[in-house]
Amino acid sequence: MVKEATDDLREPLDAAALDTLFRDARSIREWQDRTVPMDLLRTLYGLMRMGPTAANCQPARVAFVTSAEAKARLLPLMDEGNVAPTRQAPVTAIVAYDLRFYEQMAKVFPHQPGAASWFNHTPEAAREAALRNGSLQGGYFIMAARALGLDCGPMGGFDAHAVAETFFPGQPVEVNFVCNLGYGCPAPFPRLPRLDFEEACVVY
Repeated sequence: MVKEATDDLREPLDAAALDTLFRDARSIREWQDRTVPMDLLRTLYGLMRMGPTAANCQPARVAFVTSAEAKARLLPLMDEGNVAPTRQAPVTAIVAYDLRFYEQMAKVFPHQPGAASWFNHTPEAAREAALRNGSLQGGYFIMAARALGLDCGPMGGFDAHAVAETFFPGQPVEVNFVCNLGYGCPAPFPRLPRLDFEEACVVY
């Protein structure tokens, strides 16, 4: 049943907010020598977790690499081109997903006791749901970081298996991507082209 329209619509974000989140935001490779407070990382996660996932399943797991000792373990696992920006960034977030996320369903979807069975009937189904919903949460992570005034440098280019073993030892976790965080230096080149609506979208 389609409900009648009402006038209590949310106002769009203003132009400055949209610039911060999208139009002016860039993927950063060079970083200022400026610390990111732990409280800000907690706030970032608090925003990220509010984004929608299937049955509120929340499979994303994040390891924040901040110490010199932890960076020393991570850097050899990065591809050569990603070593320098990762060394320089004050924080490197390893954004992963838990293949046994469904074990938390009683907590995150308590009104439906059998919800875990929607995801764990095969390993392939669980991994597909973890990857899809964990990737959604990875996108929320970047938007939340930008909303809090942080710059982001999301990257592939690393030994995913070794990173998972090093930073999520003994856990059923796969790494999705790595994202440097902090306060960036201006990007050295103009924004690259984006596809137009007509090239990427269809309306039926």
